[in-house]
Formats: sequence, C-alpha cells, structure tokens
Amino acid sequence: MTKDDETKIPEVRHSSTGKKLSGSQYDESWAVAEIIHRGIEKTGSFREKLTDYSHAFARGEKFDALKAEMIIRDQFKAQYGKTMNQMRLALKERQENLPETADRDALEYARMIEPLIRDGETMPFYRAYDYVGGALAEKLNITETGAKELMTTAYREVEGRELYDFGKALEKKFIVPERNAGQAQEAKRDQTRSRART
Repeated sequence: MTKDDETKIPEVRHSSTGKKLSGSQYDESWAVAEIIHRGIEKTGSFREKLTDYSHAFARGEKFDALKAEMIIRDQFKAQYGKTMNQMRLALKERQENLPETADRDALEYARMIEPLIRDGETMPFYRAYDYVGGALAEKLNITETGAKELMTTAYREVEGRELYDFGKALEKKFIVPERNAGQAQEAKRDQTRSRART
C-alpha cells in the first residue's frame, strides 16, 4: 500500500457508497477497483473484468451482480477521481494524439529489450517486452498494449524484422544455455545427494 492509498482510504471510506459497506465488502470492492484499474492501464478495456468480478463479488453477499457492479464503479470513481470509461477514453485519446517523438521513443524502448535478455540477471523475452512496454506506456500515458504495438511497428520499420523474432533469437542465445547449465548443475547436485544417502 502506498502513502497515496493510505490518504485515500479514509476519504473513500466516507464516500456515500463506502459508508454503507461492511469492512470486508469495502476491502473487496477496493481490491476489485484496483484490478480493473490495472486492466484499463494494460489493455484500455474493463467491461469483461467488471462483469466477472461483479458476479463473483455478489455471490457471497446479499445483493445481486448489478448492485455489486454499482458498488465497484462507485469505489473506482472514489479511488481514481474518474469513471472507468473516462479513464479508458483518456488513454484512447492520448493514443490517437501521440507526440511527434512517439516513434523515436518506441524504437529507443524496443532496443532496451536486448540488454535485459542478454546481461546480468537475464529475463525471457516476454518479461523484457512487458517491462519495457510498461515503461513506454507510462512515459506516453497510453495503454501497455498500445505501447507494445508502437514498439513492434517502429522496430519493424527501422530494423526490417519483427521484434518478437529478434527477442526469441536472443532468448535462444542467452537464456536457453543459462537454463540448461542450471539444470545440469541441479542434476549433478541430485546425483551427489543420492550417492550420499546410499
């Protein structure tokens, strides 16, 4: 929990919806609102998650899924100062009106993937792509999905190949040998332990 969350809790708790909820209802609706917020940041959509979580939330309560959805929507607005749809539309509008530097930024961020796969505490392509996509999304204030599409397009246009294929080739070069070496060491340790027991 961040300091911002700690400041918001009393404020949201005393909102018209927050006052009517039991402690567990409040905590659950707070958590669901955070999950939906994260989903909007990632993909720019919320409808499916809102429906699913509303049904799950209502299942253990004395209200139906529509009431659960209303509670979650109110909780979201109290936490984030805007509705789910307002947040979604703001991200969409920024995606449609990117700054002139967006393509250059996207290429720069796409190129950050290679050292993440190659150096130090290496990570597989999907994690490096996700990490860098999240950073670009934050910089441009757009969805992570939109940021990843920008990186993929910019990389293809400049490098003449797919970012995914390049990332998987790097993974094969750096991650697979490291994984195989780790597995070989683990097998050797297992054999040593096995011999020690007999």
